[in-house]
Amino acid sequence: MRHAIVTGASSGIGEAIVSRLLAQGWQVTGLSRRHILRDHPAFASLSVDISDTEALLGALQELPVPQAVIHAAGMMAAAPLGNLDHGVSNALWSLHVQACEVLFNHFAPRMSAGGRFVAIGSRTSRGAAGRSQYVATKAAMVGMVRSWAAELAPRGITANVVAPGATQTPMLSAPGRETSPPKCPPIGRLIAPEEVAALVSFLLSEEAAAITGQELVICGGASLS
Repeated sequence: MRHAIVTGASSGIGEAIVSRLLAQGWQVTGLSRRHILRDHPAFASLSVDISDTEALLGALQELPVPQAVIHAAGMMAAAPLGNLDHGVSNALWSLHVQACEVLFNHFAPRMSAGGRFVAIGSRTSRGAAGRSQYVATKAAMVGMVRSWAAELAPRGITANVVAPGATQTPMLSAPGRETSPPKCPPIGRLIAPEEVAALVSFLLSEEAAAITGQELVICGGASLS
């Protein structure tokens, strides 16, 4: 049975990815700060604050090398230039960039051909007013993943970023983004987490073996304007 590790598995996009993979016959280990109660024999919950590098490394020692690693954990914060908080920047960087680096770096040397790395980015990675701290981490994520993709391609391992627009998750109403509320995309509704999960699932398939180093945007047309 193929094994995938998914961060941010307790809610939102991460939870949708877990459900999708379990339905497709994967064994899934979900990482999150709180323990996840899910009645499925192929699911295991691992409680860890992935922003804490030492704690994350310790938790990863317990896990076998998977066929796929999906970094879906995330947080949103918004503030205009002049009101940026350095603590917020550090928290965003630790969660989006540092944790991704630790995860992929830990498993990449021992991953076999056919392995898959996917990071959940954001369609705003090229810039968005009022969200510079968040955007900076998602832009860094793209640069990292593209670099790793170039290194891993000769080994038959892919690495990609899936970059959603405004998605219907608890993060939309999280404290800290009042100054930059989400905008409904041209399709007239928000992106569904299950739609993001479907794209991630395809990237894990054999048919996606030639797709690597890409930032695949799923935004309901928001990037058109």
